[in-house]
Amino acid sequence: MPSTPIRITAREFQLVLLRRMADYHPELVEQARRELDASVTEMREVNAHWQRMQRSRSYRGGLSALRGFLGAPLVEEEQRLGDVTCRISRWKLPLWPDLLFEALTGIGTTVLAEQLVRDPACPPPRLENIGDLTPWSCVIGDVERAFGPVRHRDGSAPSRWTTDFTAPDAEGKPVAASAEFVWGLLQSVRGIDGRELR
Repeated sequence: MPSTPIRITAREFQLVLLRRMADYHPELVEQARRELDASVTEMREVNAHWQRMQRSRSYRGGLSALRGFLGAPLVEEEQRLGDVTCRISRWKLPLWPDLLFEALTGIGTTVLAEQLVRDPACPPPRLENIGDLTPWSCVIGDVERAFGPVRHRDGSAPSRWTTDFTAPDAEGKPVAASAEFVWGLLQSVRGIDGRELR
């Protein structure tokens, strides 16, 4: 009996986001997968389907694809970045109620960046020192606000991002650190010596 064709909705889209985070904290991904009532097999099949779809010559991607997966954005607005006017579209995802999934598009509907961001309607976490930076506790913008100025670097994959910054430790001593994010959500924090701090 043929299997049911996979359709990407907000639920499956969240499984795709989780797969990229599993390399860092499989225990958090496991908990989130259970919240979505998805089996390990289903998560694997959804991600295999996603990869096939991304490689397909017929797949156009972009903002129209995200609309097809997630529905109409909760918010759409224009923002000036240098000499370019970009469009920001944001959607609510159940797994992260205090966050929004944001897509930044330039000319046309090409997506330039995708990440989880803080919902303006929700208060940011209290970040006072390195110890407050626990996995999944904050997004890139939260670290910028708490410990700026920061320096951003591309990560090892399109969904990954690294941010260098300085923050106090528990005794108030400044510590130079690098935070790793997947889809904008904090995964780990390391010192400049490579030692994992959180």
